[in-house]
Amino acid sequence: MKNILPAIKWAAPFLAAMVLVSGCGTMANNPATAVPKTAERPEMIILREGDSVKVAVPSSPNLDSVQQIRRDGKITLTLIGEVDAAGLTPDELKQKLIGLYGTQITTKEITVTVQSSTFPVFVTGCVVHPGKVLSDHPMTALEAVMEAGGFDMTTANMRSVKITRLENGKHQTYKVNLKAILNGDNTTPFYLKPGDIIYVPERFAMF
Repeated sequence: MKNILPAIKWAAPFLAAMVLVSGCGTMANNPATAVPKTAERPEMIILREGDSVKVAVPSSPNLDSVQQIRRDGKITLTLIGEVDAAGLTPDELKQKLIGLYGTQITTKEITVTVQSSTFPVFVTGCVVHPGKVLSDHPMTALEAVMEAGGFDMTTANMRSVKITRLENGKHQTYKVNLKAILNGDNTTPFYLKPGDIIYVPERFAMF
């Protein structure tokens, strides 16, 4: 028995560490609380309706044009007509146009650049001006709330703000502590996607 006690004392800190790691892993996999990888600042641009793109053809400048992607996701270009653009990256659209123009251009060189881009998110709950917020740049959940007039400071629960997002045909909900960000804590900003719904709940009140 005396020989076993020192071994138990030696192993106890390691067992405790394993329990803590296991517990953290369980929280990270909870879709209601975990921050998705896409919450980090998005680097890849995906074209969508309302975006304006500039198509330049160096070998045939007469084909250059600036087009706004319509609600049906298409743009209309000289010689090739309607082209599906929404859902593609600028590089994917460029490769598509090179294929469509084919021998109608002398060199296989086309550039596609985004001139302007806006996307909607929706803010509801305990904010001053709930409704649709439009952005032309990557926007965080806190920035969206500020665009909606800020929190209703008398009722808002800033620690449990919920973001609902449609992913692969299913709604996913994430919980974000915006109070921690306002307090200056070192937290990762939650970047939004088009169509995200930000809900600021009401604090529980005792009567």
